[in-house]
Amino acid sequence: MKVACIQMDVLQCKKQENLEKALYLGLKAVKKGAELIVFPEVFSTGFCYEDLNHAAESLPSPTLENLACFSEANDCIILGSFIQKDNRETCTESDGDGGKDKGRDGGKKGSKKGEKGFSGKETEIPESKVFTERKNSTLYYNLGFCFESGALAGTYRKTHPFKAENDYFSKGSSIEPISLKKQNLKIGFEICYELRFPEVARKLSLSGADLLVTTAAFPNPRADHWKTLAKARAIENQIPHVACNRVGSAPDCTYFGNSMIIDAWGEVKAEAGSKECAIVCDLDLAGKEEIRKVIPIFGDRRIELYSDN
Repeated sequence: MKVACIQMDVLQCKKQENLEKALYLGLKAVKKGAELIVFPEVFSTGFCYEDLNHAAESLPSPTLENLACFSEANDCIILGSFIQKDNRETCTESDGDGGKDKGRDGGKKGSKKGEKGFSGKETEIPESKVFTERKNSTLYYNLGFCFESGALAGTYRKTHPFKAENDYFSKGSSIEPISLKKQNLKIGFEICYELRFPEVARKLSLSGADLLVTTAAFPNPRADHWKTLAKARAIENQIPHVACNRVGSAPDCTYFGNSMIIDAWGEVKAEAGSKECAIVCDLDLAGKEEIRKVIPIFGDRRIELYSDN
């Protein structure tokens, strides 16, 4: 499969300009044959904390509708993340002793049903276990999304927010691959800081992911960390990895890029520098099975020695 990373500068809080640039670069990738396209983390707004209510969008989202149309028109897969606004009728604080969450569902566990994908199909977005810690009725999430030929294949709420994100975003409560119907493919999706948690990629791999995708806004001066961790996640899980980072600057930091497309051996097949670009590479998604026969790490795991369960 031909996969692409859209490495772009993200203008702070400039939603329309960022979307137009993303679609322009996405079209360049499609013209190079890309079937799967990954955008950076919160690519449409950046971490627009100063105007969060404007930056965030409820589902169905105008930004995602544009991406759905692009995905359908070009018969491609699109992944990235944006800021989701989740409005609720009531929201109370947790009782502080591990009691059940309380909200408009009366504290029942489960998923919120009835959200529509942009193909008209329903998708479920799991409730965050921490939403009751918020005193207001609006929650915000760093929401990963995946479209396949115009249909919303799945979403993923970032489970490990980084530093300031914890002051603004609620945490997701589920780590599972996103299943594509047309391609018969499972994508393990993680967001930026989660690259530092090997448990995330391992959980996705054990759950049957065929490909690992990381959408990121990994800043300077940690380029060496980014390169090492991105390759390590591929090597230790024997899985191809598409790691897409941004470039440019935000109010408090700058970004180095170095997006990479890595095969299941950990070999970098394509790498971007520090400029805006679209890198495209033909990635072997079937090769991981042969690699796992040569070096059978999954069969040799001794979970009784290092599992907490």
